[in-house]
Amino acid sequence: MDEESKSAQKAASSIRHFDARVPRYSLWRRFQIRAIAGAVISLVRTIGPTLRYEVLGWQHAERAYSAGRRCIWVFWHQAIIGVLWWGRGRGVVILNSTNFDGQWAERVIKRFGYGTAHGSSTRGGLRGLNEMAERLNEGRDAGFTIDGPRGPRYVAKQGPVMLARQSGQAIFPFHVAYEHAKTFEKSWDHFRAPRPFSRVLIAFTLPVSVPPDADRATLEAKHAELQAALDRARDFGESWFRLSAAEQAREREKWNA
Repeated sequence: MDEESKSAQKAASSIRHFDARVPRYSLWRRFQIRAIAGAVISLVRTIGPTLRYEVLGWQHAERAYSAGRRCIWVFWHQAIIGVLWWGRGRGVVILNSTNFDGQWAERVIKRFGYGTAHGSSTRGGLRGLNEMAERLNEGRDAGFTIDGPRGPRYVAKQGPVMLARQSGQAIFPFHVAYEHAKTFEKSWDHFRAPRPFSRVLIAFTLPVSVPPDADRATLEAKHAELQAALDRARDFGESWFRLSAAEQAREREKWNA
């Protein structure tokens, strides 16, 4: 590849990472966006009040807030409904893609009191991270569906690690597990919709901090640490409702220490 081609490729990559423009959709697609968003909002409003949450490890976030710091929340895409209801009204800024799914998701997110920053791992990501860093500096939390917008499922993207280095705030990985839920196995994320009156567990691990002078090797190590924390939380959460009451009591004591 000659120098001119390399320069053109680099310029195109730079534009892609900062381009967070919303595509122009047809009238039919705009109707679909409104219809899907309305259906999801109605579903969350119907199911949400019936869910019974238990949160383990929240003391890690409380310590950050007590120290005047903010949190970068990260969780798997499949748990959006449980997170939407639990975290509603907190003003958390979520990185949201500009594709079709991102358009209806943005309507849903905003209806439940979240903010959005446009960008994803494939387009507009750097611009979105810059916006999230600004919101963190203003005193708001940030959040990622960390394997979104299109997967692979349960594979963490690097955005939160980059944001943690840029903002100086720590990453708080957590997993959401449902006692009873419908799993949509044909979707890339195996999206899960909790059934009414289901118990829900939210398990936070220890936070992941990234030094502001982190080099490439350190960023990769922190990304691996984040992936391991998410895997640990998922393994624990998905086993929770199979434990006996005595086993749950022991684990509860460990996670809340």
